[in-house]
Amino acid sequence: MTHDHDTIVKSTRDSMPNMDTMFELADFFKVFSDSTRIRIMCALFEQELSVCCIAETLSMEQSTISHQLRILRRENLVKVRKDGKQSYYSLADEHIKQIFEMGLEHISE
Repeated sequence: MTHDHDTIVKSTRDSMPNMDTMFELADFFKVFSDSTRIRIMCALFEQELSVCCIAETLSMEQSTISHQLRILRRENLVKVRKDGKQSYYSLADEHIKQIFEMGLEHISE
């Protein structure tokens, strides 16, 4: 059985997302490369939390948590709800938990 190299290459290229989408996806996954951000997202799986609660849960400084939350918000992975002066953070959507769980499943194999 012979393969038409040009046809295979074209078909493969056509099935791939465009370069802009690839760069966006790479940037998206970079957010998951920091263990503090992973821990924050994991803390938010069950309920929304304030910066103070997240910091205490993770035994970290509030300033560190705030910095990482800014990154997570910028990448639309978490959202914030204001209640007076207090801010509460939660996951932006269920996909974030699914991505985490898929990654965890993969490394657990």
